[in-house]
Amino acid sequence: MAAMRKRFVSSSRHPGVRRDDDCCGDSGHTGARRSLAIEPPRATVTDGFFSVIGMARWLVLWFALFACGACFAQDVPSAVDKNYRLGAGDHVDIAVFGEKDLSLVARIGDNGRISYPFLGEMLVAGLTLDALEKRVRDALAGDYLVDPKVTVSVTEYRPFFINGQVRNPGSYPFQPGMTVRKAVSLAGGLTERASERKITLIPESQKGAKKGRGVAMDDSVGPGDIITVEESFF
Repeated sequence: MAAMRKRFVSSSRHPGVRRDDDCCGDSGHTGARRSLAIEPPRATVTDGFFSVIGMARWLVLWFALFACGACFAQDVPSAVDKNYRLGAGDHVDIAVFGEKDLSLVARIGDNGRISYPFLGEMLVAGLTLDALEKRVRDALAGDYLVDPKVTVSVTEYRPFFINGQVRNPGSYPFQPGMTVRKAVSLAGGLTERASERKITLIPESQKGAKKGRGVAMDDSVGPGDIITVEESFF
């Protein structure tokens, strides 16, 4: 009875721990060495299941971030060509560092001019962005500012025009990287009678022309260009 009480006390003090004397019973060797044997945790089926679920969540998150990055990359417009020439209908942002009164956003009028504080009307049509920056900087230096820091950017481009067999013909704001395909998409797509082989374009520099040159869907479109999609007879 004393031995049984001893095993009961030992097991109650250390639940889940096996002692050597418990497995030996009443062997009568009271002086024998006793040791603790802790059983290692056992892997279960549920552990593996949740590991697979965790890995799947990481894969889904990775693909989602990759897709968002791709979408973001597509939404960012292309950089403006340094040779881009300003024209009537463009909206320009002229910023002078530290001088809010000399910074403004202006639309270039049909006469190719903008009204600028202290300088009056300025002819800007036909200039590149770098050329306009230099003109404003030179005009402000000396009489107004010691060393003006001027930056010029386009906030909205003058439109191009698309007519003929598209669902929504009209004018649309130009964006760098514009193609005939993108222009058709902005216009709602082709009608059922449209012919992809009969699309013409009149460049802005040849507005007086009566007939444009043939273009393909992936050809470039410039600001002020006129696109015409003709009807297919078959």
